[in-house]
Amino acid sequence: MNAAHILLLLILLYPSTLSEQLSQLSLLALLQKYCEALSTLYNVTGLYCNATTDEIGTCWPKSNTGRMVERPCPEYINGVKYNTTRSAYRECIDNGTWALKSNYSSCEPILEEKRKYPMHYKIALIINYLGHCISVGALVVAFVLFLCLRSIRCLRNIIHWNLITTFILRNVMWFLLQLIDHNVHESNEPWCRLITTIYNYFVVTNFFWMFVEGCYLHTAIVMTYSTDKLKKWVFLFIGWCIPCPIIVAWAIGKLYNENEQCWFGKEPGKYIDYIYQGPVILVLLINFVFLFNIVRILMTKLRASTTSETIQYRKAVKATLVLLPLLGITYMLFFVNPGEDDISQIVFIYFNSFLQSFQGFFVSVFYCFLNGEVRSAARKRWHRWQDNHALRVRVARAMSLPTSPTRISFHSIKQTTAV
Repeated sequence: MNAAHILLLLILLYPSTLSEQLSQLSLLALLQKYCEALSTLYNVTGLYCNATTDEIGTCWPKSNTGRMVERPCPEYINGVKYNTTRSAYRECIDNGTWALKSNYSSCEPILEEKRKYPMHYKIALIINYLGHCISVGALVVAFVLFLCLRSIRCLRNIIHWNLITTFILRNVMWFLLQLIDHNVHESNEPWCRLITTIYNYFVVTNFFWMFVEGCYLHTAIVMTYSTDKLKKWVFLFIGWCIPCPIIVAWAIGKLYNENEQCWFGKEPGKYIDYIYQGPVILVLLINFVFLFNIVRILMTKLRASTTSETIQYRKAVKATLVLLPLLGITYMLFFVNPGEDDISQIVFIYFNSFLQSFQGFFVSVFYCFLNGEVRSAARKRWHRWQDNHALRVRVARAMSLPTSPTRISFHSIKQTTAV
């Protein structure tokens, strides 16, 4: 029912005093008046809950106690259009008061973009699946290389290894999220909320390990601090432990304020997700400051240096210079309005899908496959394996030769004696 219908009903019920009252009423007060007027049409006896209007603007008419009252979902919630064929619920408690919170979990937003670009969203979904599959494959190969090549296990490569691990776990959780059925999503199952929480934890660890990458390079190059004195446990604590209380705080906020739809997605006007998005934005900004200082030093002090350590630092900085803006751009896209025109919307859909899904592939390429230390160690390991394999083949062939000359002679002597 729109405002015109409400006004007409009020005119019919309160014709004499309407002109004086309307000038003094706010929108919520007007809705409350409408709700009270509507309740006069209900014949309720015994103990009941009075007619009231909640913060969304839904009218809950006078109802008997002990009932779960059903009302159509509002047409708009926080500026987002919703499906009015579904229902919201609120309980009239036995003591004659309404439950503190209305249940809008069954109300479903109408996503105009998905209805407008169905073909493009299907293609974007295919790109997402393809990109995540390629990323997982490349990340697993990179993980195995770092695991097997013990000769390159310095602190710098251990940091790369942990970053790759977070991307593997994040992509695995992404696939699990895609398996969640729509009905499970709507029923807000506990295990479904747990998957969303773990996924967001690995998203945060991604950026904190990128922060560790920047922190390590900044300490070694700008502060000229010996990397031998850096403690591995400090970086492990930053990358794996600090995101824990952040995600726990976010989960508590979701539980008490937005406990619906498996905690996935952010409603317009809601800020709970900024509990973990805020720290991510902060570490991105700090990393950009680190990179600015690192590049400044490389352009002045380290340009002429040709030591192996300096060369490795320069390569690591180049990789971070490429990856950090890449990760930052894909994350900041969540806060960007692509515009109203069709071309902007379609470009945004494809650009975001490609960058989000291929992040892990880019990380494995720049930090592992193009890493000179990894390639050199892998080449040596491969040559060593080939040599060992060739040696085993030669030994096997030698063992499979015909009977030895000594045994032939003995056999001949035995035959001669028999004759």
